[in-house]
Amino acid sequence: MRTGKTWRSTADMPVLDGMTAVVTGANSGLGFVTARELARKGAVVVLACRSAARAAEAVDAIAAEVPEAKAQLEVLPLDLADLDSVRAFAAAFADTHDGLDILVNNAGVMALPERRTADGFEMQMGTNHLGHFALSALLAPSLLARPGARVVTVSSGMHAVGRPNPADLRGEHGTYRKWSAYGAAKSANLMFTAELARRADAAGVALLSLAAHPGYAATNLQTAAAKMTGDSRRERLMTTANRLIATSADAGALPQLYAATAPGVDNGTFYGPRFAMWGPPAPTPRAPWVKHESANRTLWTASEEATGVRWPEPLGD
Repeated sequence: MRTGKTWRSTADMPVLDGMTAVVTGANSGLGFVTARELARKGAVVVLACRSAARAAEAVDAIAAEVPEAKAQLEVLPLDLADLDSVRAFAAAFADTHDGLDILVNNAGVMALPERRTADGFEMQMGTNHLGHFALSALLAPSLLARPGARVVTVSSGMHAVGRPNPADLRGEHGTYRKWSAYGAAKSANLMFTAELARRADAAGVALLSLAAHPGYAATNLQTAAAKMTGDSRRERLMTTANRLIATSADAGALPQLYAATAPGVDNGTFYGPRFAMWGPPAPTPRAPWVKHESANRTLWTASEEATGVRWPEPLGD
């Protein structure tokens, strides 16, 4: 497997002049860093965020750090927990852009109390997997218009604690366990990545589907989950761990930036820190169940049926 040049920092990124990127959840954490660095290298970056106010704040913050990037930044509203919002985003993007080079499926929720999306899906599966699955499919014509385009889906080392059930993507059966549900959604991210790569290769399409995880990076994802449960002890614990153990969001975003831009990557590869939690980007292990082609195809079909969004030819069935 080719791994390309070892990256130590975003200084190793190539120039991206003339490219267009979409980053979901770009207003904070890994998404903010990803949007900032793509714009710094010359890409037009669409910040796809649920909160317009927070997206505007992110644009101002990026422009303060990288003044020359301000003209490269755009904002479009996107709520991955509402398929109507996903459809509206894709339509708005297609109306204003003639193609898409990089899609970073970054946004996500983690270990929430049981709750539902606007379409009735369990929130973690609905947001982390189904929302991004539908978004990627709806943006497929824009991606196919740019040979060599990339879809980068952010998963987690925690994918190994849960498996998706294609027969119950709504999460209506069985006992809800927040960490198992998170693992299942993150496993689904990897299964989607692998199946999209397989379909692109089989069709001879110049499209790369890659996945990445940050290791343990200090973002608001951990503390947000604790706040939603009202567990102040867990919130203090996560805040302390972020301060003492975690790497920075800048370091955590490096694997997904590598997947999004590095030359010499192999389709379907999952990138993370070389030493599991820390280190430069490198191919990272996956749980056995996300490597099964038949299971990945089954999940793909079930995801199309659940969302009502079909992939276009030549990537669709």
